[in-house]
Amino acid sequence: MTAYAPSISFPGPRLVRAEVLKLRKRRGLVVTTAVLTVGATLILYTILAAVHASDASKHGPAGGVANLGYGMLLISLLGRSRRALFNARIPGGLAFVLPFVAGAYAITAVVSVVAAGSLAAPSVGLLVSSGVWMLLTIAFWYAVALGVASLLGSSTTALGILLAFKLALAPVLVGITSLGVGREAIPGVGLDRLAPHAVQHHAVQGVVTPMSVAAAVATLVLTVVVALALGSWRTQSRDA
Repeated sequence: MTAYAPSISFPGPRLVRAEVLKLRKRRGLVVTTAVLTVGATLILYTILAAVHASDASKHGPAGGVANLGYGMLLISLLGRSRRALFNARIPGGLAFVLPFVAGAYAITAVVSVVAAGSLAAPSVGLLVSSGVWMLLTIAFWYAVALGVASLLGSSTTALGILLAFKLALAPVLVGITSLGVGREAIPGVGLDRLAPHAVQHHAVQGVVTPMSVAAAVATLVLTVVVALALGSWRTQSRDA
């Protein structure tokens, strides 16, 4: 029996371009990704603007720092790679999905400033740091999802598990203070810690785990490396 050591290999530029081109030719995928990022963001701020216009005394402006955070939360939940993206390599998949995420965030940033009204408008520095955090969040969960899907051999199962973990289980575990430092090992909690402080309360789910920036970065890197290594190992052993 041949043993396979977990490894992570990255394709060359030609393969990356081929993967991106293949994804872009799938019109259904392009439309779905656009709707789940740019479309969802437009709908969110249209609704916020409409309710503010109908009754400004009860509903605040659509922009401001608070709604910037809510917009970021929406994008982070909807902008993750869907089923077909698991067929692409990491660089190719990210090259495909991140422009849609960037477009959705651009809308969020513009509305947050233009429609701030009586609310505090985000600064340029906050918009930049929030945008970087948003792209990091999408890239992290994409890589983890790709690794888990490769390990299980099913993108649908992987998506179900990750969504259940992110939306239901992780917030509960983070809220259990008796776990102490063990909470730092929960996949994704490092992202909450790295979120810009001004929007942290609105952009993340549940309680932010107290941890150092170094620990947050280390847990994120370790999670990605382990997920991709296991996925790579399973792919090699399956193809053997």
